[in-house]
Amino acid sequence: MTQSSIRKIYFGVADRRQMFRLFDRHAQRPNRWEHDDSALFAGEWFEIASAEHDYMLDLLPPLWMRGEMFAMREFLTESVTSVFYTLRIDGRTRYFHAYCDLLHSRSPVEMRDAIVARESWPVKAMTRVERLEHVWSATHDEYRGYAGERFLPDHRGKRTILVYGMGTTELKLLDDLSDDEIAAKLPVHLRHLPIRAAA
Repeated sequence: MTQSSIRKIYFGVADRRQMFRLFDRHAQRPNRWEHDDSALFAGEWFEIASAEHDYMLDLLPPLWMRGEMFAMREFLTESVTSVFYTLRIDGRTRYFHAYCDLLHSRSPVEMRDAIVARESWPVKAMTRVERLEHVWSATHDEYRGYAGERFLPDHRGKRTILVYGMGTTELKLLDDLSDDEIAAKLPVHLRHLPIRAAA
């Protein structure tokens, strides 16, 4: 279930309910408290509104504040915590949440730079990985899970999702969804965006 690498996990601006849901979108993972799941969260980011940013700033005194970012005092895992950003991108002030591994002192800066680079793409598009991450983030818990005994040992613990088609329901590995299955699970306004190769 290891992941890591900087990745956008939700398209659009998350409201408060969505924000809290995205904070622990891996809540159903098997053996939740038995392993260090830092890599599962580190690198995840999404956009929030100004009100949600300010709410989180007022919730607890920050661990630290540096220019356009602040870190939460409470850690999600041993070294991963929430970092909130206020960034000026293409003349607009926007707000973001990200999970950074503070064992790596440059991770908040690298995250900031990655967000700005990603949100500055000249053409609106999504990579296949971003499409899968959005589908996972937007799918209700009852329709997503983790591969268990029904799957080959190599696939156990990988993310699964229910897929409807031809009058049947099938549990599939998230990574095995076809482009058509992904498109069917995306909101209409994202469905027809071009697929961009990962940078």
